[in-house]
Amino acid sequence: MKRRLFTLAVIVFFFIMLLFPGPVFRGASQGILLWFQTVLPTLLPFMIAANLMVRTNAVHCISRLAGGLLGRALKVSDCGAFAVIAGFLCGYPMGAKVTADLLREGKICREEAAYLLSFCNNTSPMFIVSYVVMQNIGKQALFVPSVAILLLSPLLCSRVFYRIFRGRWAPGLDRRGKFKSPPGARSAPFSFDVLDACIMDSFDSITRVGGYIMLFSVFTELAFLLPGAGGSLSVCLFSFLEITAGVPMLAALQVSFPLRWVLVMALTSFGGFCASAQTYSMIQGTGLRISAYLTEKLATAGVTSCMCAVFLYVSERGLL
Repeated sequence: MKRRLFTLAVIVFFFIMLLFPGPVFRGASQGILLWFQTVLPTLLPFMIAANLMVRTNAVHCISRLAGGLLGRALKVSDCGAFAVIAGFLCGYPMGAKVTADLLREGKICREEAAYLLSFCNNTSPMFIVSYVVMQNIGKQALFVPSVAILLLSPLLCSRVFYRIFRGRWAPGLDRRGKFKSPPGARSAPFSFDVLDACIMDSFDSITRVGGYIMLFSVFTELAFLLPGAGGSLSVCLFSFLEITAGVPMLAALQVSFPLRWVLVMALTSFGGFCASAQTYSMIQGTGLRISAYLTEKLATAGVTSCMCAVFLYVSERGLL
């Protein structure tokens, strides 16, 4: 049944593209330009470097520096700490890719990979500051609160997810409740063969990311051809397809500024369905479930919205 529905959806989408070539061209052009001008030069070097560190002993050197602090705070292993760092600093889908690569290389267990995926695949601070806050929110007073909330909400949720799923993840935990490093994990010595493999793997990943960005940009353009698609509710729904196009759409809504800010922050926390599709592409073949990831990201977006609402309530009453 699912296969038939998917086949039907692909056929319908194909004929819609034939009927509306203009919006398809605009969406594809915007998606490809976004990927080529911004995502490719920003993300590819980090992908190559992270891939190289995972495959060699470099990941252990970095993990030792942050593993103690993050291990105590978040219960992750030393190698898991590297996934946290990459996921919070490098943006989508680096957290998911590094987690999947560590799992494939046998440096973290599947239980820890599921835990890491629940909170360490996030929007980068650079994107939050330059694009979300400066270009779209446009209020300097919300600079620090926006960054703080978007970084704190997944960390808070990680503690909740850990408590909820601790029983399920018990095989990967030691007696102190910290995730164990699998025994016998090996690292390859540096060589140009390893470097070539890292470059090719990174180009494969970044090309898939570009394909999803282009595809969801086309979806967004076609969505606005639907009857009644110009209303605020439809704009809110369509904005969650792709974050880069969705943030300015929400920021331009004709509603009160507090509501606009809460919606923009929720989308930034969730990442959009395009980022979820990229994440699914990165974790394929690992046994990690995209349905669990989507549920956890939606929960994190809900927590982010609540934190924004509390901040606005407190600041309006002069309690800060």
